[in-house]
Amino acid sequence: QVQLVESGGGLVQAGGSLRLSCSASEGTLSTYGAGWFRQPPGKDSEFVASIHWLNDNTYYGKSVKGRATISRDNAKNTVYLQLNDLKPEDTAVYSCAADLDMARLRLGTPMSRGQGTQVTVSS
Repeated sequence: QVQLVESGGGLVQAGGSLRLSCSASEGTLSTYGAGWFRQPPGKDSEFVASIHWLNDNTYYGKSVKGRATISRDNAKNTVYLQLNDLKPEDTAVYSCAADLDMARLRLGTPMSRGQGTQVTVSS
């Protein structure tokens, strides 16, 4: 398994941007599919984005499509989530995930998942 650590969260005004990072403290993230989830306060976890481990195909949740970009830098063992045009409803704890099974990852039951980083969007 790979151990994941997120960073890059913070407080941002509506309309602003953030780039979240997910690094592997143990293991090689480039050999896994990776994704992001978010959990708004008082709500269930929601799929945000994923990137395939082999061909880098990307897939996005409806709530962020067109405003988010997932990418990876294998040399840095890191996956990124760029969020643009942020809205107050994007406020959530964002966590990254890794798995070889992309379907299992997108279902929210990945092999590995980080603790998350808080993103707060003010209006």
